Amino acid sequence: MITIVDYGMGNVGSVFNMLRKLRVKVQISSDMNEIAKSDKLILPGVGHFDRGMDSLNSSGLARMLSEQVLVNKKPILGICLGMQMMTRGSEEGTQQGLGWVAADTIKFSFDSNLKIPHMGWNQVKSSIGAKLFESAPEEPERFYFVHSYYVRADNPKDVAAYCHYGHDFVASFEVGNIMGVQFHPEKSHLFGMNLFQRFVAL
Repeated sequence: MITIVDYGMGNVGSVFNMLRKLRVKVQISSDMNEIAKSDKLILPGVGHFDRGMDSLNSSGLARMLSEQVLVNKKPILGICLGMQMMTRGSEEGTQQGLGWVAADTIKFSFDSNLKIPHMGWNQVKSSIGAKLFESAPEEPERFYFVHSYYVRADNPKDVAAYCHYGHDFVASFEVGNIMGVQFHPEKSHLFGMNLFQRFVAL
C-alpha cells in the first residue's frame, strides 16, 4: 500500500488518479496508523513553504513522518513543495524544514529576462546510479515544472537529476530511502507515469 499524505496542500487527487491508472494499491490519508502501516509514502505539495510546515507540525505529522522515514527507513517521494519541505528551510518563509536532506530551498534570481516562476515542460538529466531514473529510456525525459524556488544540495552525490533554467538546478534528489522531485509527475503524462512506476517498483 502506498499512502499519499494529506496535510491540506497538494495535488493529492491528481497523484491518486495516476497511481490508480497504474493499478497500484493507493490511498489518501492523514491518519497516522494508516501511514505507519504503508509500504511507501508520497508527500505532495503546492503552495507556501511556511503554510505547509505549519500544517505538518500542528497535525503531528512532521514528527510521525520523521520517525517513519529516518528510523523505519520507509521510502518516501516528495513532490514540488513536498520535496522542498524535506530540506532545512526555504527563502520563501521562516519556518524550519523537516531537515531530512542536507539542502536549502532558494529563490530563482536572474539577470536575464527569464520569467519566474519557471513554468512548463523541461528536460532533466539524471545522475548515474539514480534509482528513480535508472530504468528510464535513453532519451532525455521531460517533466512539467511550476516553481519559483529550487533546491540547492550540499552534496552533489545526493542529486538524482538536474534541470536547466537560467542555470542548472536540482530536479531530483535521493538520499537512501528519501527521494524528491521538483517537477510534477502527476502532470507529466507518460513520463510521469513511468517515474511513478519506477518508485512503486523500488
